[in-house]
Amino acid sequence: MALFRKFFYRKPPDGLLEIYDRVYGYNCDLPFTLETGIMSLLFLITSVPMSWPFHTFAFFRNKQKTRMSPSPLSIPVMMSVVVLILISLMPAQSSSSSPTLTITPGILKKSGDTVLIEWSNLSSPSSLDWLGIYSPPDSSHDCFIGYKFLNSSPSWASGSGSISLPLTNLRSKYSFRIFRWNQSEVDLTKLDQDHNPLPGTAHLLSQSNPLGFAAGRGPEQVHLAFTDEESEMRVMFLAEDAEKRYVRYGEEEEEMDEVAVARVERYERDDMCDAPANSSVGWRDPGWVFDGVIKGLKKGVRYYYQVGSDSKGWSKIHSFVSRNEDSDETVAFLFGDMGTATPYSTFLRTQDESISTVKWILRDIEALGDKPAFVSHIGDISYARGYSWLWDQFFVQIEPISSKVAYHVCIGNHEYDWPLQPWRPDWAKTIYGTDGGGECGVPYSLKFHMPGNSSEPTGTRAPATRNLYYSFNNGVVHFVYISTETNFFPGSSQYNFIKHDLESVDRNKTPFVVVQGHRPMYTTSNEKGDAPIREKMLEHLEPLFVKNKVTLVLWGHVHRYERFCPLNNFTCGSMGFSGEKWEAFPIHVVIGMAGQDWQPIWAPRADHPNDPIYPQPQRSMYRGGEFGYTRLVATKEKLILSYVGNHDGEVHDMVEILASGQVLNNGGGGGNMGSFTAGSGAGVEVTESKFSWYVKGASLLILGTFIGYVLGYISRTKKANAPGKTWTLVKTEDT
Repeated sequence: MALFRKFFYRKPPDGLLEIYDRVYGYNCDLPFTLETGIMSLLFLITSVPMSWPFHTFAFFRNKQKTRMSPSPLSIPVMMSVVVLILISLMPAQSSSSSPTLTITPGILKKSGDTVLIEWSNLSSPSSLDWLGIYSPPDSSHDCFIGYKFLNSSPSWASGSGSISLPLTNLRSKYSFRIFRWNQSEVDLTKLDQDHNPLPGTAHLLSQSNPLGFAAGRGPEQVHLAFTDEESEMRVMFLAEDAEKRYVRYGEEEEEMDEVAVARVERYERDDMCDAPANSSVGWRDPGWVFDGVIKGLKKGVRYYYQVGSDSKGWSKIHSFVSRNEDSDETVAFLFGDMGTATPYSTFLRTQDESISTVKWILRDIEALGDKPAFVSHIGDISYARGYSWLWDQFFVQIEPISSKVAYHVCIGNHEYDWPLQPWRPDWAKTIYGTDGGGECGVPYSLKFHMPGNSSEPTGTRAPATRNLYYSFNNGVVHFVYISTETNFFPGSSQYNFIKHDLESVDRNKTPFVVVQGHRPMYTTSNEKGDAPIREKMLEHLEPLFVKNKVTLVLWGHVHRYERFCPLNNFTCGSMGFSGEKWEAFPIHVVIGMAGQDWQPIWAPRADHPNDPIYPQPQRSMYRGGEFGYTRLVATKEKLILSYVGNHDGEVHDMVEILASGQVLNNGGGGGNMGSFTAGSGAGVEVTESKFSWYVKGASLLILGTFIGYVLGYISRTKKANAPGKTWTLVKTEDT
């Protein structure tokens, strides 16, 4: 008898206790199913006192005076379990089968085409369920390129929904996976750049078939650049293999009879200097970079061209207007820090505003008709920072403009910086860090090919860093590009280049000189970390700019627009008249507002504790908080730089500089601070649907428990009032 009692009164197995805890609300992450219902019933059998069989047994044996009492909770517990089991048996809520996941179409034609991803029969949908985007399809669960929560679909709470995604051809197929992510599994040590937890991959619910791109469509990611020769145009593009490809071109769309062979190169994972660029999370096959040069161009003429081959397919037909250094007009679109946008969340913050920047610049280019122009992007190009596919996303996004006009760049910290970079003096150890994401300038160096031959060795097996400093004439303006990430001290190759180049400008041919670099020499933004490099630039570079009468100096890095007065050593002014010419100091303008929004807006300083915004000093003529770009239009007589805002495509600030050096319209917005709202990444939404099964189940559970308590109370009252009945617990050896 003791053994019999011990068996029926033993402690339930730990696994059943865990299930009990989850069923009764202590841990709601486990959806209640048929299996958990059965386990709960087993728990009931092994834990609730089997009072009535014992009563009967004890009565006939008549061996003990005290009898077992049913637990006061036995009836409500039993009724609750019955309710839960009934719910678990509902066919619509069964999770025994995986949700259906389909994609349409089964193959895409080109980058930017949209896939429709649909799912159904998803049991107990949660707002933390998410869709993982993978390429290649056999990537491990944690190596997604992006994700979207299923609650971005309006019908997600029903267990069915759809998401449309425009995709970029990564030269490998895609696949899609649905995961269930429970709140208890949120790992605060695995965060994205915005400090949001990355979704967990422990519970895979469904996986799609692979999705690929059609073959024979020709290369993509086309972008142009000037060479050192006025009669040439460089055409670069990307393909999936190294098979020979060409650029064919002509003055008529129907007569592209001229052909240029494109040389090819690529970089490898071992060329990267650090993670994530060389890790399984960040690395993807970058494809093959092709570089062709169209020669013998006439000045200011529209040419049509295609890239590709007969065997692998040709791209769509593009066109550009060739450069004309004899032109009396120059048009350029200049900005920094644009980045790219993705249709999904990923490990890094991406730049949604970059879409508007490209849109408005494309509008301006098309409005020019057959006038030549070019784009200048001064550092922090794609913000890939070691996540390879973001470079692909960037080049696909800019192709509508970069296939029409030359797209020129200079290097920024997010293309290059890494702890072992060759030039890292003691004063710069807190400046040059890990901003390049382990790329150490390699993708930047191979994906672009700027004029000149500047390069610096990396000190690793990686190829030398290129596209550091160079210059060219365009119409009436001489443009100079410099690197703020490599040595610019006197005696360096870069310093010697800048000095010689500025001293050699023919101001009769190009009366205006524009210098561009990434980190600013002047800014009123709270950029204390860069103070040492600004001091060195003021010491070594500003005297060159002032002495050689540079017209404009354009900077990025600070993600705002700010225009200064003509400056020398923080002092507004000019050098006055020299004979009949008015000689002014250079005007510095910060133009890093093209897309990236990671920037405090004119933040307060420690020495101004009572000012919510750092006061605008007299030297700062205009400060803006809106995304956008600048438009430069120059003739022999005058240069106009306009700040175009993204929200309306209109001019918000403008400065005019005469060829004599005199500055007109140098007022500007004064205290106009603009407005700023930081973009937010995909956060963790833990609110359940109001129609969630858990809510319905909880309601029934509460109702069942209430009824059980009532019945239990009535039962206890009747038994308590019955004559000769005293109920006490039956003791066992374990008590």
